[in-house]
Parts: sequence; structure tokens; C-alpha cells
Amino acid sequence: QLVARALINQWSQESTILQQQFNRVGRVEHGSVALPGIIRSGSIGGPDTFNVGTMPSAQQQITTGQMHRGHMPPLSLAQQALMGTINSSMQAVQQAQADLGHVDNLPPLGHDLASRVWVQNKVDESKHEIHSQVDAITAGTASVVNLTAGEPTETDYTAVGCAITTISSNLTEMSKGVKLLAALMDDEVGSGHKLMGAARMLAGAVSDLLRSVEPAAAEPRQTVLTAAGSIGQASGDLLRHMGEGETDEKFQDTLMNLAKAVANAAAMLVLKAKNVAQVAEDTILQNRVIAAATQCALSTSQLVACTKVVSPTISSPVCQEQLVEAGKLVDRSVETCVKACRSASDDGELLKQVGAAAGVVSQALSDLLQHVRHYASCGEPIGRYDQATDTIMNVTENIFTSMGDAGEMVRQARVLAQATSDLVNAMRSDAEAEVDVDNSKKLLAAAKLLADATARMVEAAKGAAAYPENEDQQQRLREAAEGLRVATNAAAQNAIKKKLVNRLEVSHRSQHALIFVLFDLDQNTTLLLEFPLQQRCHAVADSIPQLVQGMRSSQAQPEELGAQLVLIMASQSFLQPGSKMVTSAKSAVPTVADQAAAMQLGQCAKNLATCLAELRTATQKAHEACGPLEIDSALKTVQTLKSELQDAKMSVIDGQLKPLPGETLERCAQDLGSTSKAVGSSMAQLLTCAAQGNEHYTGVAARETAQALRTLAQAARGVAASTKEPQAAAAMLDSAQCVMEGSAMLIHEAHQALVHPGDAESQQRLAQVAKAVSHSLNNCVNCLPGQKDVDMALRSIGEASKKLLVDILPPCSKTFQEAQTDLNHTAAELNHSAGEVVHSSRGTSSQLAAASGKFSQDFDEFLDAGIEMAGHTQSKEDQIQVIGNLKNISMASSKLLLAAKSLSVDPGAANAKNLLAVAARAVTESINQLITLCTQQAAGQKECDNALRELEAVRGLLDNPNEPSVMENSKVLGESMAGISQHCKTGDVVASHTHDAISEAAQLMKEAVDDIMVTLNEAASEVGMVGGMVESIAESMGRLDEGTPPEPEGSFVDYQTTMVKFSKAIAITAQEMMTKSVTCPEELGGLASQVTVDYGQLAHQGRLAAATAEPEEVGFQIRTRVQELGHGCIYLVQKAGALQLSPTDSFSKRELIECARAVTEKVSLVLSALQAGNKGTQACITAASAVSGIIADLDTTIMFASAGTLNPENEESFADHRESILKTAKALVEDTKLLVAGAASSQEKLAHAAQSSAKTITQLTEVVKLGATSMGSEDPETQVVLINAVRDVAKALAELIGATKCAAGKPADDPSMYQLKSAAKVMVTNVTSLLKTVKAVEDEATRGTRALEATIECIKQELTVFQSKDVPDKSTTPEEFIRMTKGITIATAKAVAAGNSAQQEDVIATANLSRKAISDMLTTCKQAAHHPEVGEELRSRALQYGSECTNGYINLLEQVLQVLQKPTLEQKQQLAIHSKHVAACVTELVQTAEAMKGSECVDPEDPTVIAETELLGAAASIEAAAKKLEQLKPRAKPKQADETLDFEEQILEAAKSIAAATSALVKSASAAQRELVAQGKVSLCTHSHWMMGSGHRARMVAAATSNLCEAANASVQGHASEEKLISSAKQVAASTAQLLVACKVKADQDSEAMRRLQAAGNAVKRASDNLVKAAQKAAFDKTEDDSVVVKTKFVGGIAQIIAAQEEMLRKERELEEARKKLAQIRQQQYKFLPSELREDEG
Repeated sequence: QLVARALINQWSQESTILQQQFNRVGRVEHGSVALPGIIRSGSIGGPDTFNVGTMPSAQQQITTGQMHRGHMPPLSLAQQALMGTINSSMQAVQQAQADLGHVDNLPPLGHDLASRVWVQNKVDESKHEIHSQVDAITAGTASVVNLTAGEPTETDYTAVGCAITTISSNLTEMSKGVKLLAALMDDEVGSGHKLMGAARMLAGAVSDLLRSVEPAAAEPRQTVLTAAGSIGQASGDLLRHMGEGETDEKFQDTLMNLAKAVANAAAMLVLKAKNVAQVAEDTILQNRVIAAATQCALSTSQLVACTKVVSPTISSPVCQEQLVEAGKLVDRSVETCVKACRSASDDGELLKQVGAAAGVVSQALSDLLQHVRHYASCGEPIGRYDQATDTIMNVTENIFTSMGDAGEMVRQARVLAQATSDLVNAMRSDAEAEVDVDNSKKLLAAAKLLADATARMVEAAKGAAAYPENEDQQQRLREAAEGLRVATNAAAQNAIKKKLVNRLEVSHRSQHALIFVLFDLDQNTTLLLEFPLQQRCHAVADSIPQLVQGMRSSQAQPEELGAQLVLIMASQSFLQPGSKMVTSAKSAVPTVADQAAAMQLGQCAKNLATCLAELRTATQKAHEACGPLEIDSALKTVQTLKSELQDAKMSVIDGQLKPLPGETLERCAQDLGSTSKAVGSSMAQLLTCAAQGNEHYTGVAARETAQALRTLAQAARGVAASTKEPQAAAAMLDSAQCVMEGSAMLIHEAHQALVHPGDAESQQRLAQVAKAVSHSLNNCVNCLPGQKDVDMALRSIGEASKKLLVDILPPCSKTFQEAQTDLNHTAAELNHSAGEVVHSSRGTSSQLAAASGKFSQDFDEFLDAGIEMAGHTQSKEDQIQVIGNLKNISMASSKLLLAAKSLSVDPGAANAKNLLAVAARAVTESINQLITLCTQQAAGQKECDNALRELEAVRGLLDNPNEPSVMENSKVLGESMAGISQHCKTGDVVASHTHDAISEAAQLMKEAVDDIMVTLNEAASEVGMVGGMVESIAESMGRLDEGTPPEPEGSFVDYQTTMVKFSKAIAITAQEMMTKSVTCPEELGGLASQVTVDYGQLAHQGRLAAATAEPEEVGFQIRTRVQELGHGCIYLVQKAGALQLSPTDSFSKRELIECARAVTEKVSLVLSALQAGNKGTQACITAASAVSGIIADLDTTIMFASAGTLNPENEESFADHRESILKTAKALVEDTKLLVAGAASSQEKLAHAAQSSAKTITQLTEVVKLGATSMGSEDPETQVVLINAVRDVAKALAELIGATKCAAGKPADDPSMYQLKSAAKVMVTNVTSLLKTVKAVEDEATRGTRALEATIECIKQELTVFQSKDVPDKSTTPEEFIRMTKGITIATAKAVAAGNSAQQEDVIATANLSRKAISDMLTTCKQAAHHPEVGEELRSRALQYGSECTNGYINLLEQVLQVLQKPTLEQKQQLAIHSKHVAACVTELVQTAEAMKGSECVDPEDPTVIAETELLGAAASIEAAAKKLEQLKPRAKPKQADETLDFEEQILEAAKSIAAATSALVKSASAAQRELVAQGKVSLCTHSHWMMGSGHRARMVAAATSNLCEAANASVQGHASEEKLISSAKQVAASTAQLLVACKVKADQDSEAMRRLQAAGNAVKRASDNLVKAAQKAAFDKTEDDSVVVKTKFVGGIAQIIAAQEEMLRKERELEEARKKLAQIRQQQYKFLPSELREDEG
């Protein structure tokens, strides 16, 4: 920094700082400036003497200080808002400083184990919370530093305010935690006071920072940086005083050294820039260099300051992000400086020095950021086994997904062999260093197991490489890879678990700071936020302690399984409340008035959603790795709880047991009661799962049981500590210990039941233990205060009720009137006591005890009065009725006490209040019935008494508005009011005509809102704002775990198919993003948006697929893989946004490419999970995709044939290929049979049949294409007939595969089986038609008739598809529909002409033209009919006339067949009738299309000129693309690809050939068009559509060529796959064929222009074929490298590995020496390599 500052000082003589100055203002004075001269005398004492010397050298200095306040411009609105935020934050900081003057006061605590654990947990929680808050403070400080770096006019003051709010809110919460922690740490000498002092220092530093960034203060930049550095220093001191300082001091030292290295390199760059500025002639450019260099120095000093700030908390991801952001600012300033120097001077030597210095800065910055990223990705140094195990797991997944591609499987097997070699070496090294002999033997045994598995895998890979077509060899390789995966898991199990748990801990650290910010916002903006957010924050706050305890125990005992499982359980419990809090926070953002707070709330919610998604995946993976030992961990937990309860009982005996802070008797009693039910429920689940032998769910149930027992033990201790009677406290603890003993035995027996499934004795013991535990639970609950009194009351009622069982009642002792009076009095008392019981059940335990005792006493008196009254009855029947009513009252009273007891134990239990109210009502009603029976003689008395008792019963309810009856009536009222909007329509009959308008307006409003949301998302993505996309992906990931989805409407196969489609779409888009990151970064926003949309669909389908998958493990795997893909998509979208904001950022480019590759890999994992679900159906999906590609390829070939460019490369005839075609077609028939049978057989057989059929259709297509080519371009119509025949077969096969996929596993009477049979028939028909065509193609007398028959059958099949209810994937315009109907008119005329001429050539042409015309018409008709803006009526009309037109045309073609067989005049006359019917249908279709189109009409201006411009423009763009290729690797001229070149060179050669050929093609097309216009064959009015079409097709050729060049460029750089190259080349071929067909329509075939055009078309096709062959060959040729033979013996294998590694290290050393030598030659005075060389290395 000092060097940079000194250099800047040297420029002070060249720059001027102007400051506006206002002097005192006074009046204008008039006068003359000419004053009379005055002559003075000379010096006294003689003449003066003069000294001669030299002036001292110029001195430069800088005076710093504040500008005059009056000279500053007024504050903007944003600055004023920031001032308000700073003022409120300053108040909060001052309050925090005042609060830190004293520690918290804690109540006295006991010394039992539970108390000590509570203190330790509170210490851990406080430390964790303070650490998270300090992380947020330092990150916020770094953010302030970064955000205030630029000019004031460019500063985002809202973001600055948001960061300041983050700092102050976290400081406020931190002060509370520090006070509590200081109180807890008082046992340690002086530690609490030191902690409080450090916290006050931090608060003071924050106060200084707030003052320095006030817009009105205008403090120098150095003041801000100094204040920020003080915060970093104070943060480090605070963390060290509480024992939470960063443990890796070496990492921090390295971090600071790297930051200083960046500063030193930047100083050198500034020096070199000064040299450029001194020679610059243009003052403006000179000042620009000075400004850029100054900014470079400032951004570097800012980076150093930011490093100082975040260094103490560098483990926090948010701090790492801020440091990376500061680094990016330096990178941009360096780039700006270099650009300014280049524009200011042409001095090559000086610019070279600037470039070299900039390279040194970039390298130093890269080292710094890589250091940070390494820490961010690992959290701790990478373990010895981590990288190898990761590679093995990933590569084995790739092998599984590559089934069917032997070359790819073998390539992956080589990578796998190297990874296992590394792992074996690491294990052997550890074994040698191990002191424990047993451990050493275990490591060697595991290494041998791994080496043997590797040897088997290598042998299997050799077999797959030698026989790539043999599926058995591929399956053997897959099985060997699975064995190797199992061996790796066994060998490195602990390392894998540790890494996964560490990842879980990192996820928690990322989210805690965000959670505390949300808490503080909730507290400080309560009046404005929605109430649900407060509830969600409380729920999350309750989950945090368990989470912190889990993290602390896992960090303290990283090898302990129990500690890991505690963290996993806490994480799972946290996910649901965390997700709900995010949802509430998002909805609350619009209600926050403070803009900075609203921004902070929104950002926190989005970031927390992303963190929760990562946490969910980390939890699932960690649970998957640690889950099988859950039962042992649960047993250990229960035994620990038993020891804690024993320790608590000893404290009771000593009189030292005290409640923990926050514990009360009532709260602990309620916790115990509610938890007892949870324990019972989890134990029931444990019994069920153990009986079924399900180990996974038994472990889950054991874990949940242990968790519930922990809460029960804590509640039991709390009750005992809060009870004043020692005996009652001891009884409670004894009963809880009995529960723990029985539970431990139950879990043990459950484990034994899993070990011996089906053992009757084991099941019996399990049931007995469960019964004993249930009894212990009841005893524990009965020990609660108040419960014994209720039980005594119940026993009292039971004893009293025995009086009703005697046969003869005792004699009466009172008169009837006295008995009646007593009965009425005791009834009223009992009814009143029942109400008191209801009321006390919600009160304290003592209230319930008193109420239940009073109720039993009143019941006894009432029973005696009732028996006395029964003795006065006049008949035996009346007596029996009275006794019966008394029994009913006894039963109702018992139920009332039981309900009250249940409610008091668990007030929150479902339906508990309802049951109590029902029981109370039953007591009242039964009393009423008895009184009514005994007092029927008084008129009206019955009704009055009943009413009084009812009022007495409901009086208590009126005091409790939460009672069920009130809530129920309120619900009815709410439902009644909810129907108002609906009744607005039904109630106003007069205005019913407005209902449709209201509905339409509502629909339009919804569509408008949807449209604006889409537009906003697109606009945001274009400028790099991807927060919404990240949030959308995170929400989609979250919905995957939202319980059971709605009832699925489809099957697993349906969801599997859709998921494959969206997965591949994501992979394709990711590949495209890799390419665009290099060529066109501004297009990344749209691609990122597409990834977001596709992932949302994938996640929705994945949730349904997981729910319908069997077994459940497959569903879990699908859900997990889709969530992992979601993480990859989030990172990819984020990197795309970062690259859009800074398109030249090389770091972001590299990160995006890495993320895109990761997304592609994760897509393959999703596909493998789907394949595991249904291997056969997945094979069907893959085969269908392959067949779809074949059909598209055949369409391209048909266009080439139609254009007359399908020529043989050598002398051959069709007879050379006939037998191959027939043989392959018959083989396809056999595959069809296997395919149909596979639907009802196993998935393996179905997969084999699907793969075989796809392979056979590929072979059949190739031989048919060869046969068609051999016929020569002189007969193109016959070529098209033959290719159409095989296309029909391929299309039928695609339909058959789809039907087989849907019918797989279905019963024989399922509708899908009938569809399968129908598709099979069509397949057989089309294969038969192909065979007939092959046999007749050389027979000139019948081949026309055969072609027409095949066309009629094809049109019928097309019509069947058209009439199905399937909705097309896309829609089209009415104009396109009208254009396609014109083809019907031309085809109809051709058909009539062919019928009249009866020539076979005409019939063939008619067949080919008819097939295409009808197919195009049906496709566009259905697409146009299903356009969103087309109404139901027009849709029905279009579909109706489309069917009628097709049927009419079929009749016309069948009539042509009859004419050919019997050419009579009558038959020929029928042709005109059929043609008129077709014409009428076409007219109806056109009218329908016009109705769809409305009044809109397009009339292009001067189509000839436009078409000519399009063609020339396309040619120019192709030439530009070709030049781009030449820049990659210049050649003398494009030529045919040489197969002796490397793959990358073949790519470039083939791509250049295609570019040159397409350029010539488009120029030839332009010449051909000019020739047609000159000949008058093309007029402006009639054929404008054709001219526009040719221009459009030329643009398609240009676009396809450009895509090909991008793919070639990306492939050479390693960013794209061979598949993308193949796809691009095929796209060029297809668009070329379309252009040829368009140009040929009106052309003279013998003209020079047409000959050039045909030659150019052939050149394009050959070049495309060459590229496809090169890419396909490269995809498999990599497997033909020299294979490595691994020795099977252990010692020999190890020796071989050592030798290979020795050779590798030697080569690496030689390479490193060569690099150093090159660096010394090129750059002697600098330490670092320039950026150009680094890029060459990369």
C-alpha cells in the first residue's frame, strides 16, 4: 500500500484537484486601479549583496482532510434513507454497549448430571449463536467495504443500508448472548469480564464504522478501511476469549500473506502503468491511465482490508463470499488498467511490461481465491481417502448409466482402476504406519479385498472392450463395478461417514447467521410483519438448541456414531419448521416499510431456502451412510438417560435437586403427559417394523423412541425438582427409571427379532416386554401431581356404585317429599362439581385434585339420594328404571374424570377438549333423565330444571372462547361468509349477463399476471439477477419432501418417461451454457431460465415417480438424485448470473463450466435411478429416443433424394443390397415378437428386447439407405419410395416401443395390452409392406402400384394418430396451416393425372407427393386446432374437415388403384368426382383457418430483394464462422478430414469443410434464384412465399453452421461432447436438404447454376457425414488404447501399482522442470508466470 501511495504522490504534479470556494460577498466599489507612484530611498547602509546558489528540489506532499461542509452537494433520497438507517443502527449499537455493562443473573443450579449437562449445552448454544452473529457482523462489514468502493453516484445505498442493518441487528443479539455466556463462564477466573470487554470493543469498532460511512461526513476512504480492520481485530479477540477462535492459524497466515502478495503485485502494475502515462501524448488518455491505476491500487488495499476483516471468521461461507467479491473487484480494476494503457500508448515494450505485471497480479489473486475456495469446499483438509472414494462412487454410477455403450463403460473402468489403485496405496501406507497390529491387519485385509475386486473389474473391462456388442460382457462389467463399490464402502466406511457428517456441519454453519437475522427482524418490525412469521420463528428457535448440541457433540466426537446420529436427527427435525419460516418470511417482505430491512429480509429468506435445500440433501446422505446402526445408538441413549435419572434421585435424597431455568411444575407435567403418548406411539411402530423384519424402519422407530424418551426423562426430572414432597419426587424418578429399563429391553428384543426373523419365541418376548413398558408408562403418568387424586376419586365412585348391584334395596328412611328435595339438591351439587372438574382440568394440578375430590363426595351423596328415591317407586318397573339411570350417571361420571385426567396430562392432545365437553354434557343429560323420571307430576318443573342445569353446564364454556362448540360455530359462520362471492352470481339473476364478463375478466387478469411474471423473470435473467431462479429451484427441491403427494393419476412409467425428457433437456441446456459462456455470455440468462423451468417440471414429476416406485428404496433414490441435481442447477444458475454481470471474468467462466459438467453428471445419476426403478421401461425410453433420431435422419435423406443428390460413391446395384435388407427385416420381426412378449415378462427381458430392436432398426435403416443410394439419382422417386417404406417401419416401431412401455407389468385385460396388440399388427403390416416394396422396386410394371398401396396404408395410419385424443407438443399458426393445404391441391391434381395416364412413374411420384402432403396437412391441422387462442367450435371444425379431407383423398387414391387394374372410362370419370370432394374439403379447411387467423394478414414488401439479402447474409455469416475456425487452428484450405489426424484435428478439418461447403451452397442458391427471376419463372405476385422460404432456409443453413462451429470450438477446448457435434452436423445436413428442395421447385435441372447448387449440396452432405463418422469413431476409439493389466496377486499388484506411480511421478517431475525452465527464459525479473502461459497450461 505504501508503495502504491508513493507512486500516486508522484503524479500530483501532473494532476490538479479543484475545490469550489465561496468567499465573503460584499458591495461593488467603483474606482481607478491606477495609483500614483511612490519613489522610495534605497537600502540604508550601502548597496545590497547578492548570493548565488541553486534552488532545492521540488517537494511533494499530500494534505488530507475534510472538504468544507458548505461546499458539498445536497444528499440524495437514497443517501438520506441511509442516514436514517445509520442513525437507528447507531442507537441500537449504543444500547448494546450499555447492556454489556453487566452480566445476566442466573437462578441457583443443582450439581446433578442433568444440571451440568444443561450448563454445558447453554454454553455451547451461546458460543454457537455468538459465533454465527460475529460471522454475520464481519461479513456485513466486508460488504460495506465492497459496496462503498466506487463513486458516490454509483453506490447502491439500499444495499449498504441492508448490510448496516445486518451488522447492528446481529450486534444486538450478540450482546444478549455474551451476557449469558459471561454469567455461565464466571467459574473460570476472570474469563467472563474479559469476554464482556472484548464485546464492548467490538461494539465501539462498529460505532466507528457507522460514523465513517455517513454520506454527510465524507470521511476519507482510509478511515473506512481502518474502522473495518478494527472490527476484524475485535471479532478475533472476542472469539478467542470465548474459546471459539479459528483453529487453523496457518491457514489465516497464508491467507494474509497471499493478500499482501496481491498488493505487492498491484504496486508493480501501478509502476508500469505510470511509465505508460508518462509517454502518453493525449492528456485525456493519460488521465484515464492514472485514474485506472489509482483505482487498481485502491481496490487492492480494499482487498487487504477485507481480508483482515473476515480472516477471524473465514470458516463462514458468507465471509468467504465477500472476500471472493473483493477479489473480483481487483480483477476488474486490473483489466481496466490494462485496457487504459493499451489505448494510451503504442509502445510495445511498455505494454508488454504492463501485461506481464497484470499477469502477476492475476496469478496472485488466483492463488488467494483458490486458497479460499479450497477451504470453502472442504471445511478442513481433504482426507486421504476422500478423493479416491468420491471418484469410485461417481465413476461406478457412470458405468451403470452407460449400459449399452461399451466404449464409454470401458473408459470409465480405466478411471475406476486408477482411483482404486490410489485408495489401495493410501490404505497400505496407513497400515504400515499403524502401531496397533490388529488395525494394521484390518487395513491390509481391506486393501486386499479392494485389489481383488479391482482385478475382477479389469478382466470384465477387457471382455467388454474385446466384444463391444456382447451384452453379457457389459453386464459382467456392471456387476464387477458393483462389487468394487461394495468393497470400497467396506474399506473406507468411516471416512465416507465422516465426510458426509462434515458436509452436514458446513450446511448448518451456512444457515445459522441467516436465522438469527430473521429473528431480529421479526422482533424489531413486529407491527409490520405477518403474525405467522412470529410463530414460525418461535418454532425454529425451539429446534436450534437440539441442533447446536448435535453439532457440538459431532465435532467433539467425530468418530462416535451416536454423536453423528444426534446431529442427523436434529437436522431432520429442523427442516420442516425451517421451511415454514422461509415461506412466512417471503410473504412478509411486502409488509415491511423500511426498504433496507425489507431487502435484508428477502435476501435472508432466499439464502436460507438455498441452505435448507443443501441441508436436506446432506441430511439424507449422512443418514443413508450412518443409518443401519441406529438401533445400537438408540439403546445407548436410553441407558444414558437411566443413569441421569439415577443421579437425579441421589440429589433428591441429598435435598439438592433444583429445577432448571424456565422449568415449572405445570409445564413439566404437561410435557411428561404429552410425551408419554409419543413414546407409546413410537414403540408401537417399533414393534410393527421389528415383526415385519424391516431393518430400516425399525431403526427409524428406535431413533424416534429414544428421542421421545429423552424428552420424557427431562420432564420427569423437572417434575421431581419442582415437587416439594421428597417422596413424591423419588416416586416420579423411580417410575421414569422403570420406563427406561423396559424401553432398553424392548429395543434389545426388537434387535434380536431382526436378527432372527420369524422366530415365534422372539416375537412372544417382544410382546411381553412391550406390555411391561406400557404399564410402566401409565405408572409414570399416575405419579404426576393431581393424577393420584383423580384416581382416588375414580375408585371412590366405583366403590359407591356397588350399592346399585344389590337385589333388594334398603328400606326408606325419609318421606317422598324429603327424598325428592334431597335428590334435587344433590343433583344440583353434582352438576356444579362436574363444571368445576371441567374448569380445573385446564388449571393447576392442585385445582384438579380438589375438584375431583369434591366431585366424588357429591356423587356419593347423590347416589344415596337416588337410592332413597328408588325405594319410593310404586312398581318394580319404575324402580329398575331409576336404578338404571343411576348406573348411567355413574358411568358418565367416571368418563368425565378420565377425560379431565387426560386433558390435564396433555392439553394439546387432539380432540381432548371435545371429549371432555361431551363427557360433561353426558353427566348433565343423565342427571336430567333421572330427575325427569322422578318429578313428572309437576307441570313445567321438568323444563325449568333442565334449562337451569343446561345453563349451569355451559357457564364455564362462556369463559373459554377456545372451546370446541364456540370454534365449531365460528367455523360455520366463516364458511357461510366465504360463499358471498359465489352468491353474487346466483343471487343477482337480473344481471346474469355480466357473469361471463366477470369470469372472462378474472381469467384475463390471471393471464396478465402470469405474463408479467414471465417477463420479469426473463428481464431479470438477462441482467444476471438470478435470485428468483435460485429460489424457484430451492422451492421445487423442498416440495420433493412434502409428505405424500396427491393421488397419482398416472403410473410410474408415465412419470419415468416425462422425467427422462426433462432430464435430457437440462443436460442439453447445460452443454449449451458451456458453449455460450465462451462465445456469447449475454445469452446465458435465457438458458438459466430454461434450466429453472425444466427442473421445476422434473421435480414435480420426480415426486410422483418416487411415490409410485417399487420398492420404496427406488423412490428414495429418485428423490435424492433429483435433489442433488437441484443443487447443481442452483450453482449453475448462480454462476451464469455472475458471468453475465462480468462477462470477461475468467474465474466465473471456469466455475460455470465446472458446474455445467457437474449438472451433466447429476443428470446421468437421475437417469440411473430411474433405470433402477424399471430397467425395461427405461430401455424402452432409450430405444424410442434412438428410433426418433433415426426417423429424423430418414427425413433428411428423403429431402436429399428428392433434390436428386443421393448418388452412390462406387459402382454398385440394388441387387447387392436386396438380401441384406430382407435378412435384416426378418430379424426385426423376431425382435418385435420378443418386444411384445417382454411386456408380460421380466424387466431384464424387456430391456434386452428393446435394445435389440433399436439395434436392428438401425442396421435396417443403413442397408435400405445404401440400397436406395445404389439406384442412382436418375430415379429419385423410386429412392423416396424405398426410404419411405423403411421410415414407416421405424415409425411403427416407435409406436410399438411406446405401447410396450405402457403395457409392461399390466394384466392381460388392461386397455394398454389391447393398444400393444394393435401396435404390433401395424408393425407387422409395415414390415410386410417393406418386403413387398423391396421385391417390387426393380419391377417397372408394378412398383408404382406397390408404392401407391404403401402410401394408402401410411395415410390410414396417420389418420388414426390424427383422430386420437393426444394433444400435440406444440402449436402452429393459421398461415402455416393454409400453406400446407396447398400441397393437397397439387397432390390431388397429380393423382388425377396419374390415374388418367396410368404410367408407373406418374403413380410413384403421386404416391410420394401424396404421403408428404397429407402428413403435413394433418400435422399442421392438429397443431393449429390446439392453439391456445382457438376456440372449441373452430377446433372441432378443423379436426372434422381434416378427417373428411383425408378420407376423401384415400378414396381418390384407391380409385387410382382401380383405374390401374381396370382402366375403363367409367373408372376414370370417378376420379373427377373424388377430386371435387377433396377440393370441397380443402375449401372448408381454408375457411376454418381464415376464421382462426381473423383479420390479420401479412403482405411482405419486395420479397425478391429480401430473399436475395437473406441468402447473401447467410453466406456472410457462414464465412465468418469459418474464419472463427481458422483462428483456432489455421490451415491452407479446407479439405476432407484425414483419419490419421487426432480427434480434435479431425473435428476442425471436418467443420472447416462443412463451413466451406455451406458457403458455396448458399452462394449457389442465390445465383440459382437470380437465374429463375431472370427467366421469368418466378414472379413477384405468385411466388413470393417461395422466395421468402428460400431465404428462410438459407438462414437455417447459416444458423446450423454457426452452431456447428461453436460445438467444434467447445469440443476442442473440452467443453462439449461428441454427441453435440453429431447433432450439429445432422442439423446442417437437414437444413441443407430443405434448401435444395426449395431451390429445385422452379429450377432448370440442366442449368449451370443448378449444377453448381447440386454439387455444393453433395459437398455439404459428404462433409457432414465425415464429421459424424469421426465423432462416432472417436466415441469408441478411446477404448482401443493400450490397456493396463493388473496382477491378481496382492503383493504383485501392489508392486505394479508402486512402479506405475513411480513412473508417473518421474514424468510429472520432468514436466515441472521444463515448466520452470520456460518460465525463467520468458520472465526473469518476475516470480510469477504471466496469464497467457497459465491459460496454455490449463
